[in-house]
This record gives sequence, C-alpha cells and structure tokens, in this order.
Amino acid sequence: MTDEAGRDQEAVSKFVESFAAQLVEAGMQRMPARIFAALLSSDEGAMTSAELGEQLRISPAAVSGGVRYLAQQHMVSREREPGSRRERYRVHSNQWYEALTNREAVIKRWEGALREGVGSLGADTPAGRRMAETLAFFEFVDDEIAAMMERWRVHREELFGGAES
Repeated sequence: MTDEAGRDQEAVSKFVESFAAQLVEAGMQRMPARIFAALLSSDEGAMTSAELGEQLRISPAAVSGGVRYLAQQHMVSREREPGSRRERYRVHSNQWYEALTNREAVIKRWEGALREGVGSLGADTPAGRRMAETLAFFEFVDDEIAAMMERWRVHREELFGGAES
C-alpha cells in the first residue's frame, strides 16, 4: 500500500520501528521513541494525536504520555490547528540542536554541584581530586558543545539556508 507521495507504507512503518528501536537502545523510552520517529518521518513533521494513534496503533493516552515526555525534552512542540481545538505535535528540523542545547543547562547545574563537592571534600583528598577531574571534564564538554553548536549553525546555513523544515 502506498501513500499520497508514493511511498510504501509498510517500508515507512518498518523504518519508524527500526529507528525507534535505535533510540530505545540509546536510552529513550519506547513510546516517545516511536512517536518521535513517526513525526520525524512525516512530510509535514507534524501530526495530530489521532494520526499518531492510527499510524502507530496506540491509544490516545499513550500518545499523550509520549508527547509530554518529548516536549519536556524539547524534541517536539505543540501547536493548535487554526480554527480547531485539536493540537498538532511538531518536530522541527533543529530538534537535535535544541535537545543538545538544553543539555547545556543540565551540565551547568552539574558543574555547580561538583564545585560544591570539591569544596566539601577538599581538593587534596582522593575523592576531591576525582570530583575536580569530573568537574574539569564537564567544563571541557560544555565549552566544546558551545563551539560545536556554533559550527553547526554555520554549516547548516551553508547546506540548507535559513529555511525551517
């Protein structure tokens, strides 16, 4: 069976499940992974709860829970259909950028906690040195992520222009 774009629906479904399985293996919850893969593979990058439920053969409650998780991770956004009370869930072309950028805030919090740990444990103790090394690692990662994200913005612009897909 093919869709309006001439794609084999079974092949699309297999891709969604395969990519979702990769996301699950990387640590994402199963239902959000399936929803994310379905949104990512849709031409519009957006679907309603009913569309997601039908495509993935899941309940409205499963869609709601999965979308809530993805929204908290800044991987999807909710939008209202004009003139309707229905919500559409959208994945943006820069979802990886957004998700990684939001990890920076977590890393900053960890850095603060680790600094406190070094102070509490004493920088000259084995535990304090281990804590200081962990802090140095996260400071390094934080700097590298910021530089990498800037390089990505330039690279993306060169490849795709400013258009959001």
